[in-house]
Amino acid sequence: QVQLVEPGGGLVEAGGSLTLSCVVSGSIYSIKSMNWYRQAPRKQRELVATIRSSNSQSYADSVEGRFTIVRDNGNDRVYLLMNSLKPDDTAVYYCNIFGQRGLWSSAMNYWGKGTLVTVSS
Repeated sequence: QVQLVEPGGGLVEAGGSLTLSCVVSGSIYSIKSMNWYRQAPRKQRELVATIRSSNSQSYADSVEGRFTIVRDNGNDRVYLLMNSLKPDDTAVYYCNIFGQRGLWSSAMNYWGKGTLVTVSS
């Protein structure tokens, strides 16, 4: 069973910084991408940042230049470094991986339960 746990989150003032972490446990054969999503109140979940197996990264326009996604070499942790936080960044942040549990398995999405980030003005 693959599990994703996201310790961290919390309350931070506008302009501040926060780092989210995600620990991946369980047996997984191949991770194609590691991602951070977020869902603000009354809004749809949106993709914030992606890091692929090639190590290429991409970001939502709203966080480009402020957020950085980092993956450790062992692929069991992924981080989201958030700087210059704004009240609009307030949301529940979800860790996600897209990967295969075995060589012959289809790639699937695996999700953490989410962690709340609140940015005060």
